[in-house]
Amino acid sequence: MKSVKITLLFSFVLAIGLSSCSPDLDLAPLGSQSVSTYYKTAADADAATIAMYGQLRNMYRDENLVTPNVVAADDGIPFLTGNADRVALWRYGTVPTNTFVGNIWSNAYTAIQRSNIVIERVPAIQMDETTKKGYVGEARFLRALQYFTLVQFFGGVPLVTKETTSLENVEVPRASVDEVFKLIESDLKEAETVLPKAYTGSNIGRATAGAAKGLLAKVYLVWAGKNASSPYWALAAAKAKEVIDLGTYDLWANYADVFELKNRGGKESLFEVMYITDLAGNNFTTGYAPRGAPIVPNGGSGIFRVSKNLFDSYPAADKRKPVTFLTAYVNPTTKANVPLSVDDADPAKAVSFWKLVDLTSTVGGNGGKSFSILRFSDVLLIYAEALSEASNGPNAEAYTAINRVRNRAGLEPLSGLTRQQFKDAVLLERRLEFCFEGNRWFDLARTGKLVDAVKAETSFGRAPTIQAFHTLLPIPQREIDANPALKQNEGY
Repeated sequence: MKSVKITLLFSFVLAIGLSSCSPDLDLAPLGSQSVSTYYKTAADADAATIAMYGQLRNMYRDENLVTPNVVAADDGIPFLTGNADRVALWRYGTVPTNTFVGNIWSNAYTAIQRSNIVIERVPAIQMDETTKKGYVGEARFLRALQYFTLVQFFGGVPLVTKETTSLENVEVPRASVDEVFKLIESDLKEAETVLPKAYTGSNIGRATAGAAKGLLAKVYLVWAGKNASSPYWALAAAKAKEVIDLGTYDLWANYADVFELKNRGGKESLFEVMYITDLAGNNFTTGYAPRGAPIVPNGGSGIFRVSKNLFDSYPAADKRKPVTFLTAYVNPTTKANVPLSVDDADPAKAVSFWKLVDLTSTVGGNGGKSFSILRFSDVLLIYAEALSEASNGPNAEAYTAINRVRNRAGLEPLSGLTRQQFKDAVLLERRLEFCFEGNRWFDLARTGKLVDAVKAETSFGRAPTIQAFHTLLPIPQREIDANPALKQNEGY
């Protein structure tokens, strides 16, 4: 923990970089400011708030937060010639020194430090009160988002709610899972009361009241877990209904429109991490393209491939499938058609994840498409699942919600299902709607289906050694070494 705390201590004096919100924001670095002279003006408050989004952009631009939800589930397969820690996640040989595990933890606590700075320091600044409260609301939303990620990956974690300014008293023990959820709930309840309904201009992409409500609905869904009688089902349904009733959000008519550059911050987005093509981009374009494919800058990296299990789960009529995957391409030099496969072991011939690829990019690792944290189709499926669970089976409203998502995908409406059949149908719909968007492992873990799903996906010699304790990742070893108050998760 001490090593992370050192990072946190100095995170606020690092350059902010470009925002995860709007490409139009003109940002200045914090590096030239000292603690004694900073956090004095409204401009300081705004810059400190933007710094939180800058960290979020850094966290999602590559694959650290996406990889466990893909290869540790049943949606993706890492190439065996790639990163050994990625392969270990896939085969369930994950150990506390795994770099992905360590990066998730350290990135989250760096982001939490930035949020804590805003929560503590901005209230003392003399400025417009509504704007001030909005900044603190954004900080609470982003802190809740980080703790939500941590509790799903690790279970109970240390709750750090104050700015870390020294290495005194940094040996913080793990809180319980419920204590973490209660902090998340408190932060989001506060945020939804002070955040605006929407932004305009260069501020589009910042956290809104709808984003806070939507995230809280998802938090309640996960908090309910496998408990069929949990009171959180009703709370999740009610909060999702609040988002629906806002009238702010809607589905794009075509699934492909969700991911178009021109639609960033559009009607389906509650919250997304934004990038700027060729300037402050992400690695989804180069990283996900077939290995060496000359259709993206520098050729594709081929980080991992699409599993046959996922690929074959899409019904023939599903309009999402051709948007989501690349199944062939034309070599721009030879003009030859290159078919791709879910069975061929050659990384250059693998079906690839494609919906976040930015073909306007001319610089490797600088795609501009957003990474969605929460969109309206998610709210609809949260509402459908939670309402059915709270009502001991699906009613007309639950069917309407899931069928809105299915209708856009070109699929027939559902009807006449039992409670369990409906729950299974929602889980499948979530897999097809959000694949490669950082949801699958979380969904399988919270519903108790992770072990069976992983054991069923054994292509390319996976032979996973998964056990019940693998519904959580290990606490990073470097944190345990630095903080004796931390206890390791069972089984590691």
